[in-house]
Amino acid sequence: MSIWSQTKELAAATPNERNRYVDFLRAVSILVVVTGHWLVVALYYRDGSLTPGNLMSVRPATQWLTWIFQVMPIFFIVGGYANAVSQESARRRGVGYAGWLGARLHRLVTPLLALILGWGALAATLYFLGVSGDVTRLASRTALIPIWFLAIYIAVVILAPATYIAWQRWGFTSFWAFVALAALGDVAFFAADLKWIGWSNYLWVWLAVHHLGYAWRDGRMGSPARLIIYSAFGFLALLLLMVTGPYPLAMVGSPDGTLSNTTPPKITLLALGIFQFGLLLAIESPMRRMLSGLRLWAATVLVNSMIMTLYLWHLTVMVIIVALAYLADGFGLGLDPGSLEWWLTRPIWIAFLYAVLIPVTFLLAPLERRGRTAHAPVPAAARQVGGAILICLGVALLALFGFGSSPLPGLDIAAFVAVIAGCGFSGLLPGIK
Repeated sequence: MSIWSQTKELAAATPNERNRYVDFLRAVSILVVVTGHWLVVALYYRDGSLTPGNLMSVRPATQWLTWIFQVMPIFFIVGGYANAVSQESARRRGVGYAGWLGARLHRLVTPLLALILGWGALAATLYFLGVSGDVTRLASRTALIPIWFLAIYIAVVILAPATYIAWQRWGFTSFWAFVALAALGDVAFFAADLKWIGWSNYLWVWLAVHHLGYAWRDGRMGSPARLIIYSAFGFLALLLLMVTGPYPLAMVGSPDGTLSNTTPPKITLLALGIFQFGLLLAIESPMRRMLSGLRLWAATVLVNSMIMTLYLWHLTVMVIIVALAYLADGFGLGLDPGSLEWWLTRPIWIAFLYAVLIPVTFLLAPLERRGRTAHAPVPAAARQVGGAILICLGVALLALFGFGSSPLPGLDIAAFVAVIAGCGFSGLLPGIK
C-alpha cells in the first residue's frame, strides 16, 4: 500500500472533534518557512569564487516580504493550542508531568538528534580531509539555522504545564504579564543599553505568543469581526513601532548587520503575530469546512507526519546542492541576485530543492513517527528537565556558531557533547533509560 493510501486511511479515521485547522496552520507555516529560507539565499558565483549573501541585504526593498514569510509566531500559537490539548488529555488519563514531558520531548528531539549526529560526523570528516574550518563553519551554520527554534520551543514546552495553569487561573492577565516583561526587555535593550536583559525576550516574547494558543483553545479569541479588529491593531502597532521606534523593517535576520527583530526577539514579533493570527483565525470556520474533505485533510496529515524532519533538513539539502553546483563550476549560481533573470528562475530553484528534500524527508521521517515504547520506564521529571536544558544549551551554541572555526577552542565539540549528554540524561537515546 502506498504512503498516500495509508495517509488517506488514517485521515478518514480522524475524530470529528479534532480541530483540523490547527494541523493545517502548522503544516502551512513550516512550508512557508522552508520556502522563505530558500528564497532569500542570494548566492553569486563568479571566476571560481562563491559569494554568500542575503536577498534583504542585496535588495533592501524586499524586506517587506518578511512580514509574510516570518510565520514562527503562528507556529508558537499552534504549539500553545496543541500543548493545551495534550495536557488536558494527560490529565484525563492520569498521566503526570514526567510522562507528558517525555512524550513531547521524544517527538521533538528524535529528528533533531539525527541532524546533529549527521552534521557532527560530516564536520569530523571534513576536518580529517583538510577542509578549512571557516568553510565548515559557514556550511554548518547555514544548515543548522532551523535548530534555534527548537532550543527555545523545548524551553517553552518544559514550562507549558505551569503557563497553562497560569492561563486557567488568570486568563488574559497572564498573557499581558508576559507582554509587559517583553516590553521591559526591549526598554532595557534599547534605552538602558542592558543587552543581556534584552536576551531574556527569547522567553517572554515566545511565551506570550504561545499563550494565544491557549486563548484559541478556550474559545476566548472572539468573533471573526473582533479578530479582524485585533489584526488591525496588531498591524497599526507594528507600523508605529517601525516609524517611531528603533525597530528595523525586516522581521527575519539582520540585513544591515546591526539590529534585528529576532536576535533577540522584540515586541514587534508579538504585534506581527497578532496581525497574522487575527486574519487567519477570522477564516477558521470556512477553513474547517474545507478540511472536512478527505483530500486536503490527508495532505495535511501527511505533511504533519514528517513536519520536523522536513523543517530540520531543508537547509542541509540546500547546502549540499550548492556545494555540488560550486564544484560544477558554479552551475546555476551565476545570476545577479535580485535581477529579473534571478527572480524568473526562483520557481525552478525552489521546485528543484523540494524535489530533493521530499525523498530525503520520506527516508528519515520514520524516526519522527516512532513513538516511545508503551511500557518503557519514564525518567524522573527533574532528570528530563536537566537533560532538556543541556540539549537547549548545545543546540543554541550550534545554531549560533556551527561546527568548525569556533570563537573558543573546542566550543563546537562541547556543544555537540551537551546535546548528546542531554539526550542520554533525558532517556532519549536508544538503550538508555
